[in-house]
Amino acid sequence: MLILKFVHVFTVIVSGVLFMLRGWWQWRSSPQGLRRWVRIVPHANDTVLLASALLLAWRMRQYPFVNAWLTAKVVALLCYIGLGMVAMRYGRTRAQRVLAWCAAMTVYVYIVGVAFSKSPTW
Repeated sequence: MLILKFVHVFTVIVSGVLFMLRGWWQWRSSPQGLRRWVRIVPHANDTVLLASALLLAWRMRQYPFVNAWLTAKVVALLCYIGLGMVAMRYGRTRAQRVLAWCAAMTVYVYIVGVAFSKSPTW
């Protein structure tokens, strides 16, 4: 279980760092953001992240809609995904993308805070 938790925490960190980098590259109109690995690695990482989250929930016997803190994380995750989509692809203006990116990063911090505190109101 310790290895599973390590994988989960590691992929959470990688996910946040990659999202920050992609946002930075997008704002700067950097060609780095157009590289093939930038389109592939975040999705692969997030797949491992989701799988480790599901396995951890199952192993710990803590489930969304039963445990409030986990429910808060799932709802926040859906918000993070939606905001990330606006920030990286669907925002019509630069201002919309920047605002969505900032909001997504705020939600990311909230998710991490809930994970540490095991409380939706951390």
